[in-house]
Amino acid sequence: MTRILRNIGIAALSAFCSLLVLCPVAVFQAEAVAQTYPTKPIRMVVTNAPGSGADVISRLIGGKLSETLGQQIVIDNRPGASGRIGMENGARSAPDGYNLLMVTSSNVVASAMFENLKYDIIKDFSPISLLGMTPFIVVVNPSLKATSIAELVALAKSQPGKLKYGQGSESQRLSAEIFKSIAGCDILNVPYKGSSAAVTGTMGGEVHMTFQAIPTVMSLIKSGKLRALGVTSAKRTSLVPDMPAISESLPGYEYNGWYSLVAPAKTPPPIISKLHAEVVKVLHIPVMRERLKVLGVDALGTTPQECRAYQQTQLEQMKGALKRAGLRTGQ
Repeated sequence: MTRILRNIGIAALSAFCSLLVLCPVAVFQAEAVAQTYPTKPIRMVVTNAPGSGADVISRLIGGKLSETLGQQIVIDNRPGASGRIGMENGARSAPDGYNLLMVTSSNVVASAMFENLKYDIIKDFSPISLLGMTPFIVVVNPSLKATSIAELVALAKSQPGKLKYGQGSESQRLSAEIFKSIAGCDILNVPYKGSSAAVTGTMGGEVHMTFQAIPTVMSLIKSGKLRALGVTSAKRTSLVPDMPAISESLPGYEYNGWYSLVAPAKTPPPIISKLHAEVVKVLHIPVMRERLKVLGVDALGTTPQECRAYQQTQLEQMKGALKRAGLRTGQ
């Protein structure tokens, strides 16, 4: 027995020494790969349908990254199941730097709402940077007899369960449910397969209203196809300075959408560092910041550590918001 234990100890020590030798080699190899990276097109998974806020932002930033990295960023839309299809795909992708994922506030809401997910939104991904933040905006069909949040609440209370809101993501649903909870009114939830479909349903009169990221509906508001009533930020935003905050009529109401870029967990740190540097560089280009602002997004550009901390905080906050709104986990 003593001899066996001694042999095990020698084997373990030998393995440990081998690791000490191999670790610097692995680090060197990863750094060498990062120096030549990328050598082929990069896929960016978007868990929303084409035309959604996340899709618009992904294509805008991805287009500029294609120029700075010298390789095409290919947008791969994987909508469905409240973003879970795309998240699962991203989590299972090779951690080689050629698979990226746009993670948004909607994805965090889904992680807070649903049980038995096949991925962990924090542990299964390596954060790169927060890209931008935008409040949502509530828009209604122009035929609806409500030109303000106060009038909308009064109308909803006078017709309990008659008004309908369309939502194409769990983030949109949560923003609406918190609104209902604070306003004390009953508005029916109508789910759609994506933000664009919810917007089309609102314009066509299938539903009366929807909560959307500003980039999704900005042009439709300007053209008069939708009427905007208020933004979901705590205060008015410089993105649409003339638009009142919902909190001016419903004190305490607040909800913000945001966008971040991540890679599958175990993507080599040197590649993460290179991607982070390029993303921040792109987000600080004046023309890019202005284009994002026109779309209703405040450009950010954080460290990977700040991105992870924010996502973790948001996850905990969303769990609390779901509980206050009376939405059962797994629903």
